[in-house]
Amino acid sequence: MKRILISTLMLFFFTASFGQKFNWNKNQVIAHRGAWKKNNFPQNSIASLNEAVKLGCYGSEFDVWMTADNILVVNHDPEFQGLTIEKVNYADLLTKNMSNGEKIPTLEAYLLAGKKQKTTKLILEIKPSLISKERGIEVTNKCIEMVKKLKVTDWVEYISFDYDYCKRILTLLPNAKVAYLKGEISAEQMKADKLTGVDYHYSVYQKDNWIENAQKLGLTVNAWTVNTVPEMQWLLAHNVEYITTNEPELLFDEIKKTPVAQGWKLKWADEFDDAGLPLTKNWGYDVGGRGWGNNELQYYTDADTANAVVKKGNLNIIALKADKENRNYTSARLVTKNKFDFKYGRVEVRAMLPKGRGLWPAIWALPTDSKYGSWPRSGEIDIMEHVGYDPDSVHGTVHTEKFNHVIHTQVGKALKVNNPYATYHVYAIEWFTDHIDFFIDDQKYLTFKNTKKGSGDWPFDQNFHLILNVAVGGDWGGKKGVDDAAFPATMKVDYVRVFQK
Repeated sequence: MKRILISTLMLFFFTASFGQKFNWNKNQVIAHRGAWKKNNFPQNSIASLNEAVKLGCYGSEFDVWMTADNILVVNHDPEFQGLTIEKVNYADLLTKNMSNGEKIPTLEAYLLAGKKQKTTKLILEIKPSLISKERGIEVTNKCIEMVKKLKVTDWVEYISFDYDYCKRILTLLPNAKVAYLKGEISAEQMKADKLTGVDYHYSVYQKDNWIENAQKLGLTVNAWTVNTVPEMQWLLAHNVEYITTNEPELLFDEIKKTPVAQGWKLKWADEFDDAGLPLTKNWGYDVGGRGWGNNELQYYTDADTANAVVKKGNLNIIALKADKENRNYTSARLVTKNKFDFKYGRVEVRAMLPKGRGLWPAIWALPTDSKYGSWPRSGEIDIMEHVGYDPDSVHGTVHTEKFNHVIHTQVGKALKVNNPYATYHVYAIEWFTDHIDFFIDDQKYLTFKNTKKGSGDWPFDQNFHLILNVAVGGDWGGKKGVDDAAFPATMKVDYVRVFQK
């Protein structure tokens, strides 16, 4: 009995130890050609690999070619310092040095360096041969032979721009993690061919529901090569598994800032990646020239590209000096009413504002069903308002029956913003059951609390919808007149995102 107990304990400790052999980093960051840029390491060098490990990246990507004498080497381009890798012998490459003194790494040396650690995956890209498809398949075979020989199968994942290479890897290593790079193969086809992931340029994912569809099929989603904050935040918001970047340090910083890191999950978004009129599934229009309760001067048009048009990744809401019915200005007021209504969450809108006296752009929300009666009893949340006669100032405001501008008790605050007319800023709220926080570029500047004294103070327990518009004139916006030289005036909206917990 004692012998059985000892054997059982030994098996338990062996199993536990084996299960903890690796501790792969759990983040979205894959360093493209290693982490080379910040410290000026050579790309695809052992130094850049070691820096990716030091940073704690999930993976470090590298590229493999084969010399004329069949030596596998690591380099991104087909040439290394003027020598075409596939046409020269390995000894020829050794006559050249990288900027830090390193020689071009062989695949064997690179994998052995990567094997010294157990936290960062090695993302092996097999480059398509410039000589022939057959040679590329031979390179694929030799890569797998090397991985097996060095016993680094647990470290290595695979990518390629050649689909046949990807399928060959899976023939040789059925359990390998393999993703395709080029962009034209459907997620369904990759799933059928037993690839484990997709690694496309991020622009492919802007097609409606591409990411969600791939993930439902069980594929991981990676995006290459992403080096700017808006692209990073777009992908993080849409919950991709991995992002390949030349800027891993920047990506780590952005991961900390993303709403997803705070427990928010994307519920609804419009990224304005189409062209023409805004998507009808997302937006309707408030139409007319009746002053809108504020003696505004514009006529809001209905689905007119002169006033609301999507192009180059932005929604453009354009106020014009133009006659329409009984008004001398036209503009647009887009609403999500009965298309997307929500209660509680984080709303963020990245926008660039129009400049000019008499303009009154706004990003705001109204109740969909007015549970407590007409304005202001059912409430209003002004995420961003700007009046052109007060340059660079942006306001966040709440209106209720007890707190509103008609009786001069509204709760709000203005913040000076650095050049809102030529720079995008993120205007946001976080709406909870007991308070609403207001943010500009992640700076919280206002909190409105639920007094728990009833709907007169807090009507914010019902569905609201979003509104985007540019008004002209009005009791507040036109307080100091309208400068007709400001037209045409455009509010550019990069995206609208709503998160919930």
